[in-house]
Amino acid sequence: MTPIIWLHGDCLSPYHPALLAYPGAAAVFVWDEALLAEWRISLKRIVFMYECLLELPVTIRRGDPAAEIINFAARHDRRAIATTISPSPRFGRICDQLRAQGLAIELFELEPFLRYAGPLDLRRFSHYWQTARRHVLKKS
Repeated sequence: MTPIIWLHGDCLSPYHPALLAYPGAAAVFVWDEALLAEWRISLKRIVFMYECLLELPVTIRRGDPAAEIINFAARHDRRAIATTISPSPRFGRICDQLRAQGLAIELFELEPFLRYAGPLDLRRFSHYWQTARRHVLKKS
């Protein structure tokens, strides 16, 4: 049976591997209210993400990601979810909650933009980019 697709902030692309693997599958993105408050995500970043979402075949929800994904799967009579891997500890906790509800999760890997094992500040793109550009834009 075709899974639902869970899009999250680490991969908002029309080339999302789950969208490519399951064309036409119901897809959901959830604005994580707790994360938005905790990280104080800027309006500029929210607008950028929203504009990306508008170009994707996705239903947009707001609230607790696990609860919204579980409800979305139930509405579509699905017991499986396809998504991309994220390094976020929050992602792992959400996946644990989904599995605890009996949902199978198919994880797709992405080709990393940056191969770096050190600490990264993901709350602000500018902080991330300060570290990333030293490795991405190396002179050969």
